[in-house]
Amino acid sequence: MASELVHIFAASVRDAYIQVSAFVAVTVLLFSYVQYRSEGALIARLESNRAIQPLAGALLGLTPGCGGAIVMMPLYVRGTVSFGTVVSTLVATAGDSAFVILTQAPLAAATSYGIAFASAVGFGYAIDAYGLGVERLDRAVRRLRPALSHGGRSGGLASGSSNPAHDYGDVDVPVHTHDEGPDRSSPILTPLSHALHVLWWVAAAFALVLGVTYLVQSAPEVPLRLGVDFAGLFTAVGITGTTLSLYLYLVGRHYIGEGQVGHGRESFGSAYDTLTHAAMETSFVTVWVVAAYLLYEYPVSLLGIDVAGLAAAAGVFAPVAGALVGLIPGCGPQIVLAEAYVKGGIPFSTLTANAISQDGDALFPLLAVDPGAAIVASVYTTVPAIVAGVALHYLWSPTFGLASFGFGVLGG
Repeated sequence: MASELVHIFAASVRDAYIQVSAFVAVTVLLFSYVQYRSEGALIARLESNRAIQPLAGALLGLTPGCGGAIVMMPLYVRGTVSFGTVVSTLVATAGDSAFVILTQAPLAAATSYGIAFASAVGFGYAIDAYGLGVERLDRAVRRLRPALSHGGRSGGLASGSSNPAHDYGDVDVPVHTHDEGPDRSSPILTPLSHALHVLWWVAAAFALVLGVTYLVQSAPEVPLRLGVDFAGLFTAVGITGTTLSLYLYLVGRHYIGEGQVGHGRESFGSAYDTLTHAAMETSFVTVWVVAAYLLYEYPVSLLGIDVAGLAAAAGVFAPVAGALVGLIPGCGPQIVLAEAYVKGGIPFSTLTANAISQDGDALFPLLAVDPGAAIVASVYTTVPAIVAGVALHYLWSPTFGLASFGFGVLGG
């Protein structure tokens, strides 16, 4: 029993980094680099063209992770984008769970997120035209704007930011559980953290090559062992990368200027700052992915739980449950659900309903400034999630040949 527990833990630590984190790093780095090179020009153009805002919001939300969606929330509070844009962004957002599905079930990802994107665009424009309660929210935002411009409210609002690299407009992004702890300086830990950050990128480069090879080979079972062959390198690099990620997330980020994680940024001061941000965001995702692996593998392996059987028995309530789980802010529960899909534990309809409903970390900035708008936005994102999930369960799966379980999963 003890050896089985250790084996599950080691395999989860290894697989999280190779199968997910290496691809997360590339995606976050590319998105951050575009922000760095454009110096915020993309956001400025969006603010000046309201007719395309819901479409642009859906495109930003569609980018893996929460960065694109987080950038949009302060823009609504500042009155520069519509509430329909907020909803379209959140509907399209799949958060950090997108990395799990994109790397391990790319066909399912393309189908699910395509449905989410179409729902986001249509629902966003409909809310701007006919949405209930939107005028009241817009009036509340207009009343907030004078306070915002003068820093007249505490608990999340400020007139500016002392660090332009962390500027979210007039809104100081809230600190929640995984962001606690200020940036610090140490004659030992500061240079050590920078050195391990560089080593982390070396591990990420090796992990990307191994991960691509793994996908090309249709995601085979890889033995857990050390050595100079593929399986040995897969194990060594995976465990090393996750260990470095844990250090950067728990300790290192406070010593290299990235004390807050899980938030998008509008600009970056340098290329190294961009690399640092991508590493910290990926390390945060790695922690959650490892937790998701363990939360799934331990009960299933040790207790003999038939998750797929339970989900099948739930019938149409499975996608409804997926949509309701999406109401929970943050990426953790959604990553667990994504991993359950990859393991065959939930049907495709549930995955899609959750992808539409969930808001990831993007809801936190809005919750801090305008809880009413955040709650209404969450309700709005749940409606198309339930509709799409139930439609998939009854209509689309048999019509378009979408298997209930395991659709698009590599090696499935």
